[in-house]
Amino acid sequence: MQTAPDSLAADSARVQPLDVSDAATGLIGKLNAWFDGLVALLPNLVVAVLIVVAAAFLARLARRVVQGVLHRVTEHAPQARNVIDLLSTLAYVAVLAVGAFLALRVIGLDGVVTTLLAGAGIVGLALGFAFQDIAANFIAGVLMAVRNPFVVGEIIETNGFTGPVREITLRSTILDTFQGQKVILPNSKVFGDPIVNYSARRERRVDLACGVGYGDDLAHAQRVAVAAVEGLGVRRSDRAVQLYFTEFGDSSINFVVRFWVDFGAQTDFLEAQSQAIIAIKRAFDGAGVTIPFPIRTLDFDPNGGVALRAALKGADGAGPADDAPDDWR
Repeated sequence: MQTAPDSLAADSARVQPLDVSDAATGLIGKLNAWFDGLVALLPNLVVAVLIVVAAAFLARLARRVVQGVLHRVTEHAPQARNVIDLLSTLAYVAVLAVGAFLALRVIGLDGVVTTLLAGAGIVGLALGFAFQDIAANFIAGVLMAVRNPFVVGEIIETNGFTGPVREITLRSTILDTFQGQKVILPNSKVFGDPIVNYSARRERRVDLACGVGYGDDLAHAQRVAVAAVEGLGVRRSDRAVQLYFTEFGDSSINFVVRFWVDFGAQTDFLEAQSQAIIAIKRAFDGAGVTIPFPIRTLDFDPNGGVALRAALKGADGAGPADDAPDDWR
């Protein structure tokens, strides 16, 4: 029976010491194999480099072509500049990516291409869920630049805010209100809600409401008001002045006078409205037409129909005192 020391000695005798020369030979063999593989791959590697260089050249050419075409198509839409830059950059990246994938396939790295595509899809899906609001604003900005509902400097009304457009980006629209506040609106809100563009037609109608007394001649008042507005220098002469009586008010017969003015800024509208008020008031004063203020009739009987004079007379059996105000007589 073999003892433990004997077995250990036998095992140690079977273990051969590592020969340094054999290790060096094996390493050299592996390096030679790698070098031979590199030499065999060298033509494909040169082709891959040429593909990348050609792809870089074609990518720059594609970017220039896209920019030139879009600039000619959208020459009357200055806010489309952001979209032009975006699309030209996407064309550049797309051509460059195709060239890189072709180069990887030439040198036999198909698995790397598949892995990159799968990884890009997963990352894109995750980013889409994480930044869906940003993506929505971005897409809305692109669509707004294509549809061109307004440009920088025009006065618009949207989402309860009114003012000139200060800046349009791919993510937001910036307004300056007439009171001087800066409003930043997400493009998804602007694109999804109604937009009133006051500057699109470069003209605007002024609707001015007023009233005349029940004792005035309405036809005469109409002629006086229309003539007064027709004499304004800010009025567009190619549009007729219109006046329509609208209702029987509490103390006046109300009307609205309408006329058109050239519109480039909010002050154009306000100045025309102010001049029309002054002209109508002056014309009515000169023609004897009254603009009444509210009048209230007081009733002093539970059953109605008893004026103040009768109520006072019934209370003391006599008429109003001599020093009573004229309104009581």
